[in-house]
Amino acid sequence: MQPHQDEGDDRDPGLQPERTRLAWRRTTLAGTVATVLAVKAALNGGANATGIAVAALCCALWLGFIAVAHRRIRVLAEGGEPTTLTPRHAGTAVLCTVALAACAVTLVL
Repeated sequence: MQPHQDEGDDRDPGLQPERTRLAWRRTTLAGTVATVLAVKAALNGGANATGIAVAALCCALWLGFIAVAHRRIRVLAEGGEPTTLTPRHAGTAVLCTVALAACAVTLVL
């Protein structure tokens, strides 16, 4: 039997931040695709005031999410012990994601 090790002793501190950074990248890619499809759906059949407003809202939400994600990716890429995501940034990311999903539901219905 091996002697008991602390949980932190057998963990590679470089892997978790790398996986988290890649997850942020995948999420930004998915958000980009969703935004492009939402803008396409909003402007389908011609540009009208409502379609342009929804398209602009989707783009603004996407830009907000991209700003938070880019900041987080940069922190994780710096190496060392990453700082925790602040509640303000986490709330912004959640708000942008939920609002973008609400826009998508509105466009589909």
